[in-house]
Amino acid sequence: MSVTTFSYPKLATLRDVAAFRAHCQGHNIALPCDDTLLDKTTSPLAHSIVIAGRSLSNRFAIQPMEGWDASPDGSPSDQTIRRWQRFGLSGAKLIWGGEAVAVCPEGRANPNQLMLNAHTKPGIAHLRETLLKAHKQATGDSDTPFIGLQLTHSGRWCRPNRRDFTEPRITFHHPILDRRQNLAPDYPLLTDSELRALTEEYIRTALLAYEIGFDFVDIKHCHGYLLHELLAGHTRAGDYGGAFENRTRFLRETVQGIRSVAPGLTVGVRLSAFDFVPFRPDSEQGGRGVPDMAEGSLPYRYGFGVCEENPVEYDLTETFQLFDLLSELDIPLVNITAGSPYYNPHIQRPAYYPPSDGYLPPEDPLEGVARQLEVCRELKRRYPHITLVGSAFTYLQEFLPYVAQAAVREKWVDFVGLGRMVLSYPELPSDLLNTGTLQKKLLCRTFSDCTTAPRNGLISGCYPLDAYYKTRPEYATLLALKRTNRRK
Repeated sequence: MSVTTFSYPKLATLRDVAAFRAHCQGHNIALPCDDTLLDKTTSPLAHSIVIAGRSLSNRFAIQPMEGWDASPDGSPSDQTIRRWQRFGLSGAKLIWGGEAVAVCPEGRANPNQLMLNAHTKPGIAHLRETLLKAHKQATGDSDTPFIGLQLTHSGRWCRPNRRDFTEPRITFHHPILDRRQNLAPDYPLLTDSELRALTEEYIRTALLAYEIGFDFVDIKHCHGYLLHELLAGHTRAGDYGGAFENRTRFLRETVQGIRSVAPGLTVGVRLSAFDFVPFRPDSEQGGRGVPDMAEGSLPYRYGFGVCEENPVEYDLTETFQLFDLLSELDIPLVNITAGSPYYNPHIQRPAYYPPSDGYLPPEDPLEGVARQLEVCRELKRRYPHITLVGSAFTYLQEFLPYVAQAAVREKWVDFVGLGRMVLSYPELPSDLLNTGTLQKKLLCRTFSDCTTAPRNGLISGCYPLDAYYKTRPEYATLLALKRTNRRK
């Protein structure tokens, strides 16, 4: 992909928070933002909050961050253990899954994704213990974090055997994504009986997580993976498609099953609360992303939380309906994200620099941050009893503390979710809470190497800022790939 210039400023060029606020106001980007940071005794980021009877003493959450680096049998590798240790060193009191864990071999997103079964159970238990030990080392307190495990089946994006070869397990035919994946019109769908069997796999895995000592499991409904795709199955026939009641059947039956075998285990959901149509790079605009829509593609009936007549806008009608169901199911914890990194990453993971297979941002990435936070604010206003984790904070860089503090104080979110940022700077929560300062040289600048690497079959990590990855042989391979892409 050739690189072109565009008018969005790099945040590091904005000299202070006043300049950041002026930029946002001048471009109608609605972000909460405080002028000054409060100390630990008064900061909203250090206010306690109760989840499932546990009092947690800060408002930072670590998002699921995969490394494509587990052992082929699904056990943690040394790289996986190091990453979870760094999650613990953050001092964050909510750990959302650590990373996605496949419930069955054929559902893995890559051949090196974690799995939880009888064989890998001791290794996954060691991950949790490593995190807890590092957390105590970093904080010195006995207030242990609330730790969950994210359970997943990758659905359309399965690569269980080869990193360069997808083996999609789809729930309906999507005209745009099927074309991109070269799926024939008669490519088989997961049957209702197969989905019922998968429900049992989720329940089995949740029980193992409970036995290990995890505080909650996340029934993952985001980023285009299996259960997120099920929510969008308007065109699917049978027990799991069409009507909203059918499209949420898997969630209801899975939660019911988990509660029957592990009644003390909390259930959370990470949700793509809205979606857009897939985007593609436009060569006439220098590689900038544009909607990938052909004539006659409206109404767009292949997403969840998207406006069918204008699928570059969200529609929260069914999102509210799902939250009503989550309330009925007594699910206390929801992590909000959007879209999918596979087909519209600018609404899910705003970045200045695209990954190798991506597109240049079609908007100021701050608009992507603001969009996610605006949806969080609306959901929190309607459902104050549900604890909400917000996402997309990493792009804010040095202005993250000012927006995070305001977002929690103004009740847009309950927790500030950090993903890519903790790959380069795991100590950010501790530094901010204890000293009120950041180490700017460690801030993630959204170079997207942590995405480009696995897209090209390499392990993921922060190659620009984490010295550990610079010493690995994958670093030279990644640099060569980026040079090749720049020449295209």
